[in-house]
Amino acid sequence: MQVTRARRTTAVPVGGVQIGGGAPIAVQSMTLTDTADARATAAQCIELAAAGSELVRVTVNQDDAARAVPEIKRRMLDAGCTAPLIGDFHYNGHLLLTRHPDCAAALDKYRINPGNVGTGRRRDERFQTICRVARDHGKPVRIGVNGGSLNQELVMAKMQANTDRDLGMTSAEIVNECMVISAVESTALALESGLGEHQVIISAKVSRPADLVAIYRALARQTAQPLHLGLTEAGMGVKGLVWSASAMGVLLHDGIGDTVRVSLTPRPNGDRREEVYAACELLQALGLRSFAPSVTACPGCGRTTSSTFQELAERVQGYVRGMMPQWKAAHDGVEEMTVAVMGCVVNGPGESKAANIGISLPGTGEEPTCPVYVDGRHATTLRGSYDELAEAFRRLIDDYVEEKYARKPEATGPAAR
Repeated sequence: MQVTRARRTTAVPVGGVQIGGGAPIAVQSMTLTDTADARATAAQCIELAAAGSELVRVTVNQDDAARAVPEIKRRMLDAGCTAPLIGDFHYNGHLLLTRHPDCAAALDKYRINPGNVGTGRRRDERFQTICRVARDHGKPVRIGVNGGSLNQELVMAKMQANTDRDLGMTSAEIVNECMVISAVESTALALESGLGEHQVIISAKVSRPADLVAIYRALARQTAQPLHLGLTEAGMGVKGLVWSASAMGVLLHDGIGDTVRVSLTPRPNGDRREEVYAACELLQALGLRSFAPSVTACPGCGRTTSSTFQELAERVQGYVRGMMPQWKAAHDGVEEMTVAVMGCVVNGPGESKAANIGISLPGTGEEPTCPVYVDGRHATTLRGSYDELAEAFRRLIDDYVEEKYARKPEATGPAAR
């Protein structure tokens, strides 16, 4: 049965972004930089936001990092970046937030992991300290339960009950149940500490897709708070993308989830924006959001022995992503545009006609011409070298954006030049 997002969730404002309550599902990301390096961290926050991340999280793990947070926020605002800044706290968040009130004030949301704030009575006291700081500063929190740092006292108690009562539960089932219990009980403690329902978001992340689906389906039945989706460690490359999509795609299709992060392990010196692009593509693929023009490209086969269509598709994808901040600021609706770069006559003309603007490159043995279609009609035919084709097609895309998408009143200057 599908869960209705607007009915199920409370709305939680985070900076200028609403989470839950039927609001569009928001994309999150997290920086890789040393937070104490305010210049580098602010630059990455700005870069991630420009790529489509609507909330950006930084780790706050020591005093130097906490001291840097106000400067990071200032640098973001000075650059015109209004994405909410989230502080990620583990172990010592109760100390850092009380020692550094400027940090507490600058952040738009605090993430608390109830599994590592302490043990026994100290756990509740430290957790409540963070919640009270959030209450006093009018900030929301995310109660982020993680499978890798789950409250072991709770797990051992459930394991013992399973043995004593011969319940027959597997270890995975017990851990999943404990994830839900921890999230629900921690939410109740946050509310007892003075936070309102409009200040609490929940996540319960594990690393295996099937477990994530089971946990969030149970959470959706037991709470009305907004839910943040994501695997704790999705992995690298194709594996990370597939595991994230398989888990979150199921949940989002069920109507479960109000904000998402695709936690990809980056390659050495890799592009952190890849996790933002992946999250945006996931929501766009499900028809839930539109972030940027969709570029359709054929997979290639024996008919496409030339690499031109692959190189052109990659160049067009990069160009569209690079131009989106500028296009979005200047034009309404440009994120709905579709572009096709096809490699032979089999599907090339058909897919190109179905896109707003598409090009069909010649396959092996075909005439060396490249028909271009605009809104289903043959507009022109391009010929020449790869560089000439790429430049000519780029100009056609620019012209289409300028002619087809209304310019916003406040926008000045050419949007795509």
